[in-house]
Amino acid sequence: MTFAEQMLAAQKVLQELGHTAYIPVDTELCVKAPELSDNLEHCQTYSEIDLDKDHFNKIADSDAILVLNYPKNNIDGYIGGATLMEIGVARHLDKKIFILHELPPKDALKYVLEIQLAKPIILEGDINNIIQHTL
Repeated sequence: MTFAEQMLAAQKVLQELGHTAYIPVDTELCVKAPELSDNLEHCQTYSEIDLDKDHFNKIADSDAILVLNYPKNNIDGYIGGATLMEIGVARHLDKKIFILHELPPKDALKYVLEIQLAKPIILEGDINNIIQHTL
């Protein structure tokens, strides 16, 4: 949820391209209070919703996922553990997996190989490139 603000912007672009774009239910709240993204109590009790299962259900109801992998922790193209789990769910459910930026090198992120095995489509930093793969 570090990139909550960017999620809202991406949702808008995807909707303008004619897609239905689901985002986590607490996205706007995390924009206002970024500290909540790493707060276990919030993640377990927000509106009595199991947030990770809600994310997984949205993946199941979707045709694809879009991973917003901006720089974080001095790693370009960072992908965190929760997102790795979502990529795994999408792969298991045979959903397309789009990743906005190039993946970091293997020495910067230990599980890059696992992400590569999920066969993601890298959008080269331009969300509009998704059009080429969704016709």
